[in-house]
Amino acid sequence: MNLVERLTDFSSRFSGRQKAIAGGVAVVLVAGGAIGGTIALTGGGDDTVAVIASPPVTSASPTPTPTPQPKPKPKPKPKPKLVNPLTGIGAPPKGPVIGVKIDDTGNGRPQRGIDRADIVYIEQAEGGLTRLLAVFATHKPTVEAVRSVRASDPELLSQYGPIALVASGGGGDSLPTLHKSIVHGVINDAGGPGFSRDGGRGAPYNLTSNLSEVSRAIHSGGSKDIGFDWKAKPGLGATPKASSVHTVVGGTPVTFDWSPRLGRYVRSIDGSQQHAASGALISTPNVIVQYCSVSVNRGDVDVTGNPSQYTHSVGHGRVAVFRNGHRIEGTWSRLAKTTGTKLLDKHHKPITLAPGGAWVVLVANGAPLSTS
Repeated sequence: MNLVERLTDFSSRFSGRQKAIAGGVAVVLVAGGAIGGTIALTGGGDDTVAVIASPPVTSASPTPTPTPQPKPKPKPKPKPKLVNPLTGIGAPPKGPVIGVKIDDTGNGRPQRGIDRADIVYIEQAEGGLTRLLAVFATHKPTVEAVRSVRASDPELLSQYGPIALVASGGGGDSLPTLHKSIVHGVINDAGGPGFSRDGGRGAPYNLTSNLSEVSRAIHSGGSKDIGFDWKAKPGLGATPKASSVHTVVGGTPVTFDWSPRLGRYVRSIDGSQQHAASGALISTPNVIVQYCSVSVNRGDVDVTGNPSQYTHSVGHGRVAVFRNGHRIEGTWSRLAKTTGTKLLDKHHKPITLAPGGAWVVLVANGAPLSTS
């Protein structure tokens, strides 16, 4: 029985007025839908009719699902700017890295092009004399006087990767050792490119090498990290001042004097500042005195019977670094031939070098070192 029928049956018991009211309610309920609550029908007197309406019927509207917003992609971190690993200045140089053996005696001075090198090593040769092993990457000048290779040179240079080594020749086991290494030999005696003779000097101190010509002729390794950390701000703390450096390589005194005006250490010999053939002062922002084991190499003996000295550059030992007029004591370590040389201070933190290159003085363990 529907709602209208039920109301009609129910209202048959009402008076005429009650019926009229109930009929009206039925029409309203049917036409307007169910109305919640109770409607009282009265016809006078005490007659009251209560009409109970059905609960309202409602249609639930679905809650809209929020559209997920895509998360913004994080901005990529900027890549660190690459710098020249051999000087700490400018971008890494293009082209091959070239090491050159250069005379370091009075007959070979003034050396040509030495002021353009990125890194220069002072090492023992034989008879207490020294030779220079200069590394060029940023600049490729003409250099003089080119001399012969030593058996320890490939070990020292292998940390630079498969670079080139320019030399006049080599005695004993020197050239075989070079040929077995990753270093590419450019040898005058073997007809290598870029060599010529300077008519203004006597042999063997007049051999030159045009490194630009060598660069075009060979395909060897480019610049790579050799373990040095470059930083303009020194953070020297309580390190002592050092206006001069005095040590000995073999039987040869080595001295550098700090120039506040230049902000560099100037090499001096017998009290005189050294100049390159161009007139430029031979100077550097960093002097690294590296203590190494040095042994006699019987496989390479010169014409006067003096055996060559082998400087061991793989291992670890004491180091003293001079920069900004200060002295920093620490240790050096190099695990293998193909790895770089790390410099750490007494707190085991990296010793940073002033940008601009360095001279590395390879001294024997126990060699004297003084400053003033």
